[in-house]
Amino acid sequence: DNYFEQGDNLSQHDEFEAKFFEERAALEAKYQKMYEPLYSKRHDVVNGVVEAEGVTKDSGEAAPDEKEEKGVPDFWLNAMKNHEILAEEIQERDEEALKYLKDIKWYRITEPKGFKLEFHFNTNPFFKNEVLSKTYHMIDEDEPILEKAIGTEIEWYPGKSLTQKVLKKKPKKGSKNTKPITKIENCESFFNFFSPPQVPDDDEEIDEDTAEQLQNQMEQDYDIGSTIRDKIIPHAVSWFTGEAAQDEDFDGIMDDDEDDEEDEDEDEDDEEDEDDDDGDKKVWKPLRVVSCSC
Repeated sequence: DNYFEQGDNLSQHDEFEAKFFEERAALEAKYQKMYEPLYSKRHDVVNGVVEAEGVTKDSGEAAPDEKEEKGVPDFWLNAMKNHEILAEEIQERDEEALKYLKDIKWYRITEPKGFKLEFHFNTNPFFKNEVLSKTYHMIDEDEPILEKAIGTEIEWYPGKSLTQKVLKKKPKKGSKNTKPITKIENCESFFNFFSPPQVPDDDEEIDEDTAEQLQNQMEQDYDIGSTIRDKIIPHAVSWFTGEAAQDEDFDGIMDDDEDDEEDEDEDEDDEEDEDDDDGDKKVWKPLRVVSCSC
């Protein structure tokens, strides 16, 4: 019998793959519980609840007007800034607000399937929320697929929004209105992460350019979320010190040749797609994820 005429092998492969995802999720959940006490201890050290082991205080007395800072100032801000992907998202005006970030956590969710990130903040002059969260909903089919992402609505204090800026223009000469004209514009900010791309309904038709743009936005958004979950949270100390960034740079050099070959293949595929493009509208499909621990 012809191998390709029988679906048994393919069906069996799908079963094995489904079992793989199931067992991997269970294993990761097991070790996540084992990591929690370590993360809790890190939180206490970073926020000055306890002192790090092996750290001794200077015997010299501090000046009366000098306040001794507890913990590790700007820990999460610097850890994220040392990662190339996150550094691009963090604007200079974001940094003061991110100095109030005291912990980042993630949780696996089952209904619906996916994962949730939580950013815990100290009381700050920028927004009222104590916790900003981002939840990724996945579709559990043959392999994980990103359905949508949901973020916390940030309760900015008046005039403190970092995702918008107020522009003031002088009125034209001769105008009866002497007051400056104010205009509010959206601007780049790390805090836009909590306002993810809006996914259309399953049966909603959108043109190809819009679909491609949305796909790219979702890929970038998921890339940021998975980077925080898989790299920053488990290895925050190494990112803070810069050690992890050096390791990442070395891995990047090793991967460059492979990426160049993949880019050539993708260019050929893109040319074929352009030839086949008929300009029709298409129904939105969720984003397939290459790797997902959810």
